[in-house]
Amino acid sequence: GGIKPQAALQQPNTLDVGNAIRQVGAEAGWPRRAWWETYADPQLNRLVVTAVAGNPSMAIAAARVRQAQAMAVVAHAGELPQAQLDAAIGRKDWSDNVYYGAAFRDKLTWNNTAALSLSYNLDLWDRNRNSTERAQDEIHAVAADARAAQLDLESNVVRTYVQLSLQYGLLDNMQDTLKQEQRILDLANRRFKGGIGTQMEITQAEVPLPETRRQIEALDENIALTRNQLAALLGQGPGAGDNITRPSMNLQASIGLPSALPAELIGRRPDISAARWRVEAAAKGIAVAKAAFYPNINLMASIGPAAAGGSLFSFLSGPNITSSYGPAISLPIFEGGRLRGQLGATTAGYDQEVEHYNMLLSQALKSIADQIVTLQAIKRQQVQADLSIVAAQKNVDIATRAYQRGLTDYVNVLTAQTQWLHQQQVVQQLLAQKLSAYASLTVALGGGLETSAPETSAHADQAIATATGVAP
Repeated sequence: GGIKPQAALQQPNTLDVGNAIRQVGAEAGWPRRAWWETYADPQLNRLVVTAVAGNPSMAIAAARVRQAQAMAVVAHAGELPQAQLDAAIGRKDWSDNVYYGAAFRDKLTWNNTAALSLSYNLDLWDRNRNSTERAQDEIHAVAADARAAQLDLESNVVRTYVQLSLQYGLLDNMQDTLKQEQRILDLANRRFKGGIGTQMEITQAEVPLPETRRQIEALDENIALTRNQLAALLGQGPGAGDNITRPSMNLQASIGLPSALPAELIGRRPDISAARWRVEAAAKGIAVAKAAFYPNINLMASIGPAAAGGSLFSFLSGPNITSSYGPAISLPIFEGGRLRGQLGATTAGYDQEVEHYNMLLSQALKSIADQIVTLQAIKRQQVQADLSIVAAQKNVDIATRAYQRGLTDYVNVLTAQTQWLHQQQVVQQLLAQKLSAYASLTVALGGGLETSAPETSAHADQAIATATGVAP
C-alpha cells in the first residue's frame, strides 16, 4: 500500500492549439503517404524510395521489431504448460577394495534414470498474462519507433535535397553576377581605349571578379558535399551522388490542417504512438510487480524409470517406474523490502512514460504551430522580396546606363549590383525555407505514416486504472 503512480495522462482534446493553428483552414486532411511527391520532382521520389530500401537505419529498426517479437514469444511461454525430459545413464566400475563395493566387487553396473516432468502455473493473479501483454505492447512501441525512423529518414532526404536546390540557385546568381561584372570590365576597357575612361575605372571593374569566382568555387564545393550527403542517406557510397542532377522542385501545395487535430495525433505521429504504447506496457509492469506479493501456485507431475546397480536396460522394467504429482506453492514472507522496491521502481517508470508522452504531445502541437507561423511569414516575406528584386534590377539598369554614358562612376554600378545580388539570394533562401518548412509541417503531422495506437476510450482508461490502482 501507499505506492501509486503520480502522473496523469494528458488528453489531446484538452490542449489549447493556439491562434496560429485555429486560423488555418481545417479541410486539408492528413498528409498522404508519399508526401514528398508534392514537390513534383521525379528524382526526389526515386531518392526517397531508395533511401528507405537501403539505409542501414531501416535494417536496424526492423531488427529491433524482430527482437521485440521474439521476446513476446518468450513472455507468452510462461502462460503455457511446460514439459521437460531428463535422463542420465552412468556406468560404474566397482573397486576391488574390500571396503568399497564389496557387494559388486570387480563388476560393472549401471545407474540410470529418466523422468518426464510436467508443470503448469495457475497464474491466479494474472502475472504471466500481464507479462505477455506488456511484451506485446512493446512490439507496438518498437514498430512505431521503426516508422518514426523511416519518417526521419524521409525528411532528412527531402531537406538535404532542398539544400542542393538552394546551392544551385545561388550558383546561378553568382554566375549571372560574374557575367555582368565581365561586361562592365569590357565596357571599361573600351572606354579607356576610346579616351573617355580612366585606368581607375578598369581597376575598379577588376576588383570584384576574383571574389565572385571564389564564391562560385565554394558553391560548387557545397553542391559536391551535398551530393555526398544524399548518397550516404541512400546507404551507398559517394559515387551514387555523382548521378544526382539538378533538382526541379515545384511546391504548389497550400497551407492546411486536418480537422481532427489534435485528437488523432496519437495515431498519426509515430513517436507519440510509441510513447502511448509504452505507457500501456508500463501499466502492465505495475500489475506484474503487484502480483509478486501473492502466492505462486504450480501444478507439477513427473513420471519415469530409475534403477541403480543393474544392467544397462534394467531401469526400463515396470517395477522401476516412479511417479509424483501435486501442487507447489511459493509465498514471499520476508524479503527485506525487495518486492516493495520493485513496485516502487516500476511505478516511477510508469510516471516517466506518462510524462514523456505528455511532453511529446505538447511538443507536437508546438512543432505544428511553429511551421504554420513560419510558412505564413515566408509567404508575406516573399511578396516584399519580389518587390525588392524589381526595384534592385531597375537600379542596376539605371546605374549601368548612366555609367555607359559617362554620367556616373563605377562605384554606383557596383553598389547597385551588390544590392541586386543580395536580393536574389534572399529570394532563393526564402524559397528553400518554404520547401523545408513544408517538409517540417508534414513531419509534425506524422508524414502520412498511420500507426496503431492504444484505445483512447473509457475502456482503455479503465484498463490502465485497474493495472495501476489509480482512478481514471
